[in-house]
Amino acid sequence: MEYKKVVIDAYGGDNAPLEVVKGTKIVLEKIEDLKVVLTGKKEELEKLASEFDLGDRVEIVDAQDVITNDESPTTAIRTKTESSLVKAFDMLKNDENCLGIVSAGSTGAVLTGGFLKVGRLKGVSRPVLAPVLPTIKGTPVILTDSGANMDCKPINLIHFALMASRYAETMFGIKNPRVALLSVGTEDHKGNDLVKRTFPYMKELPINFVGNMEARDLLSGDYDVVVADGFAGNVALKSCEGTLKTLLDILKTDIKSHTMSKIGYLFMKGTFKRLKSSFDYNQYGGSPFLGVNKVVIKCHGSSKAESFYQSIKQCYELGQSKLIENISTAVTNLDIKIEE
Repeated sequence: MEYKKVVIDAYGGDNAPLEVVKGTKIVLEKIEDLKVVLTGKKEELEKLASEFDLGDRVEIVDAQDVITNDESPTTAIRTKTESSLVKAFDMLKNDENCLGIVSAGSTGAVLTGGFLKVGRLKGVSRPVLAPVLPTIKGTPVILTDSGANMDCKPINLIHFALMASRYAETMFGIKNPRVALLSVGTEDHKGNDLVKRTFPYMKELPINFVGNMEARDLLSGDYDVVVADGFAGNVALKSCEGTLKTLLDILKTDIKSHTMSKIGYLFMKGTFKRLKSSFDYNQYGGSPFLGVNKVVIKCHGSSKAESFYQSIKQCYELGQSKLIENISTAVTNLDIKIEE
């Protein structure tokens, strides 16, 4: 059997390496033609691999160092050559059989590594972080950008829209995905200077641009792709996550404080469970870094086994798709004169 290979930064994230190994165990049981490369402290990883009986489809690459969230991403990628993340990127860069990389480590370091080690696609102004969020209609929505590019120009948002549209088509089979521009109102003239300058170009793109949208509708299910600069996109993302968490915490506290609420909960338990499951970001895996030459998946820092499983699966599927080729074609074929 010809195996596909995915490399994983086994020491990235709050719950590494245990949850990484657990996630690896799940994915190896479900995907028969996959091999996994784990980078990190060899002795500890070998012990965990034996404990969870990972078998012979796992390769361990020794890396005794770890890049933390407190370090300068660029400096760390360039100098911490024995770190689990840099070793993973080196493996991805030098091994043609590696489809992509998965890491829950420092976001800045993962994005910097993707840019410096893997390299951006020709014609792409800036790669973009594109998390997938659940909606009330049960469909996914892709948010680009969510924090990689804080200060953008119209050309960047245009490329974000093109790349995310191709991602929606490739990963989720969404034909003619609906693309919106994040703004402070739905009217064409609303928004800051960047949004106002970008809007007319979006109407010229070979995408299904449906206009401006407000952040309150991010999880409505009425859009497939939402385009923003990294600052606005990150604020929208964190606001949604915080609101959902707060709502669930309030419900939990209220249920525990009243006898009648506890009784009612017994009848509503299934509903609450489905609600929590419906808005669980883990179901879609990590966030791809679109616009680089290979698949780079950034997991949430607090990811556990299920999220790592979904992210490795996602990397495996995207690595065999024509996503990178489709993105490259879309960007290089863009024939619009854009003023800076």
